[in-house]
Amino acid sequence: MTALAALALAFTLRPAVVHEAGRSSAGAAASVEPAPLGPLVDLSGHRLHVHCSGKGRPTVVVESGFDEFSSDWALVQSRVGAFTRICTYDRAGHAWSDPGPFPRTFDQITLELGDALGRLGENPPYVLVGHSFGGPVVRHFAAVHPDEVAGVVLVDSAQEDQRVVIQGKAVRLRASASGKPIPAPREYLLRSEQPRRARVAPPASAVVEPPLDRLPPRLQQMHLWAAARPELEDAQGSEREWSPEYFARWAAAPQEGSLGEIPLVVLTRAEGGYGGDLDVPASELEAERRELQRRLVRLSRNGRQVIVAAGHDMHLEAPDAVAQAIREVVDTARRRSPRPRHVAAP
Repeated sequence: MTALAALALAFTLRPAVVHEAGRSSAGAAASVEPAPLGPLVDLSGHRLHVHCSGKGRPTVVVESGFDEFSSDWALVQSRVGAFTRICTYDRAGHAWSDPGPFPRTFDQITLELGDALGRLGENPPYVLVGHSFGGPVVRHFAAVHPDEVAGVVLVDSAQEDQRVVIQGKAVRLRASASGKPIPAPREYLLRSEQPRRARVAPPASAVVEPPLDRLPPRLQQMHLWAAARPELEDAQGSEREWSPEYFARWAAAPQEGSLGEIPLVVLTRAEGGYGGDLDVPASELEAERRELQRRLVRLSRNGRQVIVAAGHDMHLEAPDAVAQAIREVVDTARRRSPRPRHVAAP
């Protein structure tokens, strides 16, 4: 197994699908391509799927982790949509979104997301929510575009010094960085990158693994279809290849206070769940994990941490806790927002 392939496995913290014979409420209809939940926004030849609901400012924007799709956030989206506007979306090559320009760097992802929101009229500042791999992506967005960000919620986010299990060894996420220059992002597609969407269907007996089974059957079907799309592997492979370059840069420079005073809530799962068969003791890995999550809190001078009694996929296991954290940041952002100036009529 190559280092990149091993890192790919390490980023996948839960299996998405089990291809086993059995009865599933999601399986039979998974062979039919589902209609997108929101519009497909054209970005110079490739389309990004964005699903927005609710009313109010600021708008909440969700960046998913690996092997996740916009539909997987339905339990949180329905709760947040009751008190403000919320947009979930699929990165290029995920679910309904076309493959986009390569490489899939944080800069590329950020460019596409910002442009798609702008073309939909979803104006900043945003409250950014990032889960797992999505945490570093929104962290980058907030660092590059601080004036467009009203707050951040990190949901069991990855951190640059975090160690993941690869072939029985605990390896830091930044370990595979080579120091190569990060290319400038672009919206246009090269001829070799023109999207060729393929119709796919997972086996009819496929069933989702917990906690995805907490979603309604229709959304389980969407996940099965999205997870089977061939474009996903290329997109995520490039994301995994380039993210360590950012992690290494962050690790080499002080990060405390790098997000200024942006309201920040860090949601951390209560237990890491490390086994005792690794090259580093489970107790050491657990202590390190907790410290790295505290470091994420210190990215902002206005940050705090919430320990959640749930696993890594707390948007599925504890949607109320995630929605409450988002509401806290939204309320803080509203209090900090300058009131409109009233000019007396002449």
